[in-house]
Amino acid sequence: MNNRFKASLVAATLAFTIAACAAPQQSNMNTTGNTANRNAAAQPSLQASVATGDMNHGNMNHGAMDHSMMDHANMKSSPNAASAPYDLQFLDTMIPHHQGAVDMARPAVEKAAHPELREFARRIIADQEREIAEMRRIREQHYAGKPEAINMEMPGMMDSMRGMDMQKLNAAIGNDFDLMFLEQMTPHHEGAVVMSRDGLGKLEHAEIKTLATQIISSQQKEVAQMNEWKKAWGGR
Repeated sequence: MNNRFKASLVAATLAFTIAACAAPQQSNMNTTGNTANRNAAAQPSLQASVATGDMNHGNMNHGAMDHSMMDHANMKSSPNAASAPYDLQFLDTMIPHHQGAVDMARPAVEKAAHPELREFARRIIADQEREIAEMRRIREQHYAGKPEAINMEMPGMMDSMRGMDMQKLNAAIGNDFDLMFLEQMTPHHEGAVVMSRDGLGKLEHAEIKTLATQIISSQQKEVAQMNEWKKAWGGR
């Protein structure tokens, strides 16, 4: 075999090897590219679903929903809430009501000009978070898996939540903040008292009646205290 023939054979073998190795790589590149294209095509659809809220909520545990980010002043009743058992309505309506008080109290812990109001806010947070946990426990015990039953038509609920304006409250400072806090929290507490009093004649479970009685007692005292502070600090 002469040298020229050997060189030709080596060159042909080398070219075949390069082609064989390159083919799978090209296939992988196309597959990756197609996958990326499919993902890119699907992404706008997913974003649209999130933006419009068009997602499947069928498996949500309504009883454990977190209300901490809710727009309390513009809350709406749950679908068919009025047809749910009264005790369930009371629990599901009082939980976000309590959460509204907690949300108002949090900035007061840091921003209130009067130290007694800062301590008052801490107590509200502790007491109402404890009661929220208790209401969720009772709900899980008696109404696990039931659809949420917030009823804004329950006596005291709508008026007390309508007065909440977290944006305005957070923008206030000094004594103005303190007075605005009192002006928003007082009717909010009064609403809880009205709802609890109405519930005493309708509630079936003794432990929920006990909770309603505690709400009436504690929040009436806090309303009286807030009214004293409003007068002392120059409020209406």
